Amino acid sequence: MSKGWKAVRPLRHRNYRLLWTGLAVALLGSGLWLVALAWQVIELGGGPVQLSMVTTAYSIGLVVCVLFGGVAADRLSQRSVIVAADVVRGAVLLVVAGLALTELLEVWHLAGAAVLVGAGEAFLIPAYTALVPKLLPTEELLAANGLEGTLRPLAQQATGPAIGGLVIAAMSPGLAILITALTYFFSAGCVLAMRLPAAEPVELDEERATGVRAMVADLREGWSYVRRTRWLLASLLFGTVFVLLILGPLEVLLPFAVKDQLGGGPKDFGLVLAAFGIGGAIGALVISSRSLPRRYLTVMTLMWGFGAVPIVVLGVARDLWVMAAGAAVVGATGSAAMVIWGTLLQRRVPDQLRGRISSLDFFVSLLLMPVSMALAGPAGAVLGVPAVFIIAGVGPALICVLVVYFGRMPSDELANPLDAVPEPAAA
Repeated sequence: MSKGWKAVRPLRHRNYRLLWTGLAVALLGSGLWLVALAWQVIELGGGPVQLSMVTTAYSIGLVVCVLFGGVAADRLSQRSVIVAADVVRGAVLLVVAGLALTELLEVWHLAGAAVLVGAGEAFLIPAYTALVPKLLPTEELLAANGLEGTLRPLAQQATGPAIGGLVIAAMSPGLAILITALTYFFSAGCVLAMRLPAAEPVELDEERATGVRAMVADLREGWSYVRRTRWLLASLLFGTVFVLLILGPLEVLLPFAVKDQLGGGPKDFGLVLAAFGIGGAIGALVISSRSLPRRYLTVMTLMWGFGAVPIVVLGVARDLWVMAAGAAVVGATGSAAMVIWGTLLQRRVPDQLRGRISSLDFFVSLLLMPVSMALAGPAGAVLGVPAVFIIAGVGPALICVLVVYFGRMPSDELANPLDAVPEPAAA
């Protein structure tokens, strides 16, 4: 009973409750956007290559702006950055929805909007990460990490896509995009309603060195720490390859796998994404309800690597329930690994470097995201969708074993236990 209460304890704090509520609604909107974008491209007569172009545009906006987002989160009011990011994303999608509902929308409009939505997210995520520790006591940060780890897949990958599939099937992708815009405005309103402590140190930020040189020096210090820290460097490099292999197939080719293999439509696509999200929520909840494994680095890496194997099912399944089951397993293992990773950054990275390391983590992990998006469509056309999903599922499993070995993870995790009360053998 006490453990269940501990899991939701951060929601007792009004400011965090508002931030979390806004995030929950915005994530629902992002889930709608995932389905609406795919079917809007299809309605405009596009195929995998066109959808690949639009999703690549989103990833470019995200990757190009994320380092600037990290600097903004350190030097400006995090609340202002979050509100600005939400308002920009909402305004952009409001325009797209208007064009769609008046039948004036073209694929290049979607690509341009995707760049701006990705840029908004690049500023929002580091600001959110930096703001949470100011709203909660230190002992509740792990519980907040578990709450977010459960919320994100449940809202963005399960409920949002399911609602999006129903809205599109009953009405149109344009209406789903309009609803997404409204969720971002709602999120901004929640953040504006927060009452932050009067001691928020905006003045101190103004006294810090500014300009390109200061930003480069900050980033160089963070990158130097990554290079010196073997487990961190190995994990980030693995994340880069992992994203290259799986993200494009999941984002670009999955709608066409549902359409061609199952004869399905937006409702079926939404259900597959919902299964992915529900699995993710269960994985995050289970891993955060227990103490971290002693072999946390090894378990995390193997979860990502071998947990990707069921992606193969997505490329060969002929039944909806089989495809949904494969998506659920991938979601569960990936989300559980992310909870361990988030705790790892909180516990093993020095306080004064955490913002920059989080920004570099985001940047390096997603460095090949645009490449993955750009290659997925052509690869599917040349090799066939099943072959691409087989590569995406088997590749991470093979690579993760090398990462554990060359990252010296077994010895490192025993020398640096994360459990609150270390076992005698790990002393």
